[in-house]
Amino acid sequence: MHRFATGAITDEFSSDIAVAAAAMHALGMKGAELRVINGKNIMDLTDAEIAETMDILRANDLKVISIASPVLKCTLPDAPEVDSRFQQDQFNAKHTFEDQPRLAERAFEIAKLTGAKIVRVFSYWRVVTPDAVFERVVDALQDLSDNAHKHGLIIGIENEHACNIATAQETAKVLAAIDHENLQVVWDPANAYISGEKPYPNGYRLLDAKRIAHVHAKDCQLDGHKPIWGPLGTCDIDWKGQLEALATDGYKGYIHLETHWAGPDGNKFEGSRICGQNLQKLAGY
Repeated sequence: MHRFATGAITDEFSSDIAVAAAAMHALGMKGAELRVINGKNIMDLTDAEIAETMDILRANDLKVISIASPVLKCTLPDAPEVDSRFQQDQFNAKHTFEDQPRLAERAFEIAKLTGAKIVRVFSYWRVVTPDAVFERVVDALQDLSDNAHKHGLIIGIENEHACNIATAQETAKVLAAIDHENLQVVWDPANAYISGEKPYPNGYRLLDAKRIAHVHAKDCQLDGHKPIWGPLGTCDIDWKGQLEALATDGYKGYIHLETHWAGPDGNKFEGSRICGQNLQKLAGY
């Protein structure tokens, strides 16, 4: 059986990076993705705070794979109204359209400081007619990819149900529009599912597997457009089939836990530990 390298977005375990890193190490994870550290969005950490974070991660044998930035997770001006059906998760980031160039440069700096090769980005909050802003999304992603090339980094566009690129179909359209080696995909099957797509096999088969740089693992059922999160591997996403297909297609990246489930009796840490155990089994450990 193929074994995938695994990791997690650290704050899914705890905002306290020491608590999160110890739990991830105990599960046998090797990769870390940074989003919220000690109550602050990664974009708002000082260089000294990042250095302290890196000391803790190294002590737990964890390598930073991706910066989970909030770049392009904002409202696009002079666009159709935002689609109110989808919850807009902020993760302690409240940046505006005007902040985006500065945010992108800071994300590149943080990637250099941590050794991360992927900077995750989005596609602006989803409007009621996403096709109307597609070219503006493409222009922004093209610029980011050009800048990432100068830094030797990958821009990872995540398909996010609350943003304009939500499904594999929409993601494939972006990849067709931007033939750039520095633009790759952070594939999130659950996000595609919430957006009305069957992520595997239907959605996944629309993607160029060679341009998937990273994968987020979480699981849910649906109540209308509302996701009901649960333990990884027990809900509606065919994780077994998805991982088998990734292995067949030669995927060499990490599978990172993004729990979202509140956990048993609201204990998110325990929920992430359970999902982490499930991920390790699914990944071949």
